[in-house]
Amino acid sequence: MSALASHRKSRARTGIAGMAGLRTNTPAVGFTTAALASVTLLSTQSANAAPVEPKPSVEEVQKKVDDLYRQAGTATEKYNKAKETSAEKRREVDQLLDDAAQRTEKLNESRRTLGNYAAAQYRTGAVTPTAAMLFADSPQDYFEQTQLMDRMTDRQRGVIEDYEAQRAEAAKQRTVATKSLEALTLSQKALRTSKQTVQSKLSEARSLLSKLTAEEKARLAAIERQREEEARRKAEAKAEEEAEARARAEAERKRLEQERAQTPSGDTGTGTGTGTGTGTSGDSAYATKAAKVLSFARSQLGKPYVWGAAGPSSYDCSGLTQAAWKAAGVDLPRTTWDQVKVGERIATKDLLPGDLVFFYDDISHVGIYIGDGMMIHAPKPGANVREESIYYMPIYGSVRPA
Repeated sequence: MSALASHRKSRARTGIAGMAGLRTNTPAVGFTTAALASVTLLSTQSANAAPVEPKPSVEEVQKKVDDLYRQAGTATEKYNKAKETSAEKRREVDQLLDDAAQRTEKLNESRRTLGNYAAAQYRTGAVTPTAAMLFADSPQDYFEQTQLMDRMTDRQRGVIEDYEAQRAEAAKQRTVATKSLEALTLSQKALRTSKQTVQSKLSEARSLLSKLTAEEKARLAAIERQREEEARRKAEAKAEEEAEARARAEAERKRLEQERAQTPSGDTGTGTGTGTGTGTSGDSAYATKAAKVLSFARSQLGKPYVWGAAGPSSYDCSGLTQAAWKAAGVDLPRTTWDQVKVGERIATKDLLPGDLVFFYDDISHVGIYIGDGMMIHAPKPGANVREESIYYMPIYGSVRPA
């Protein structure tokens, strides 16, 4: 029994010692587990985190900024159109309100006349047809009663008919005015939307440019110079074509002069029939107007581009072309979309100074051709009115306004 007791005691001591050892090692095991859990958690968070987008290249920024400026140009033309429409609707509403006020005065005059008839007849002690007419819900229905028409004097009947006509016209005017006010509200909403769009696009473009480093800005400037150089080379080729065309025209003019000099005075057979007389006269008239257009446009060089502006201190693209042609006595619409519809469509190879050149598929930009492949235009925000190659942007088409 003692041996058995001794053995049990020994096992008990061993078990207690083992438990003590386990408790001693527990903190270390706990720390290691926590550390591993933390590492696993961080790894999981890193794996689940949104990947950082790579920084766009300078070329991508340049393309994006150009696109934003073009979109801002489109929104600017929408703003100009909405502003023009809003102004027209405002004038229309003001006119309607003036007409309504005049008609109301006429209606009140007719009502006063009817009131005088009613008062006079009331003093005689009779309930008169005029009084019944004045206070009836529907005078027109009352007119249809033969007995009333028979009892009224011609003068009373005329006043009542005039009153009813005035009231009907006033109601019609109110309906028209209500619709015009609704249209005005819509145009003003479109105006605000276009303005917000322009500001948003320009803000986004400025944000992209502000994030560029000095080195990236230098690279962007180099890309821009390369683009300008390519456009300049195309303009020079266009200038050579025009010089050759002028030389051919001058040679033809001299040939015709020589023929006329050699033709006897009594023989007029070769003096007409070429068609050049009328054409020259037409070209001369256009050249006179174009000279005024170009003179005005050159006097605006250096003035800042401001979207929605039409002078005199700043311009957007269509504001400049409108103001320039107005100086030549020709009224152009406000937007590029309407200006492109005015006058004669011209091929690029047939451009003359003064013609309008439109750009991009959405016709969101316009410039004034000055010859030799060059134009004067208000380019974009942050730039001034300047001369530039027409090949700097994709050409949509051209127009000769007059």
